[in-house]
Amino acid sequence: MHFSSKYLDLQSSPLFPFGFGLSYTTFSYAHLTLSDTVITPSGTLRVTVDVKNTGSRSGDEIVQLYIQDETASVTRPVIELRDFSRITLLPGEQKKVEFSLTPESLAMYNRSMQWFVEPGGFRVFVGPNSAEHLVRSFRVGAEQ
Repeated sequence: MHFSSKYLDLQSSPLFPFGFGLSYTTFSYAHLTLSDTVITPSGTLRVTVDVKNTGSRSGDEIVQLYIQDETASVTRPVIELRDFSRITLLPGEQKKVEFSLTPESLAMYNRSMQWFVEPGGFRVFVGPNSAEHLVRSFRVGAEQ
């Protein structure tokens, strides 16, 4: 007897991405900027983004910041939620949202189980959930 599963033919992505939320209004994200493109392992990176209420009602938005370590020496998650900020916007209102990526935000345990920031490339994702976001890159260089 042959059994076939219709589930094998379907897209394997989730119905709703992590961080997804419903609202009575819509928001747009623009001008994702980083304070620098290279920082030291003990440095802090400032991340800013403009969020605008493009709908006709006031509403709350959870602005989410994720990171991705492009060249980790150990396996890390594909993206990691590192910060979020809840804002309330009136119709047509725009706010600049600022985050700080500190060494604690970028650190990981290495193979020797030491907590440290590994030099290399990183990506920053900012948006309303884990699937919709703006992206910028930066590097962590050697300590000076």
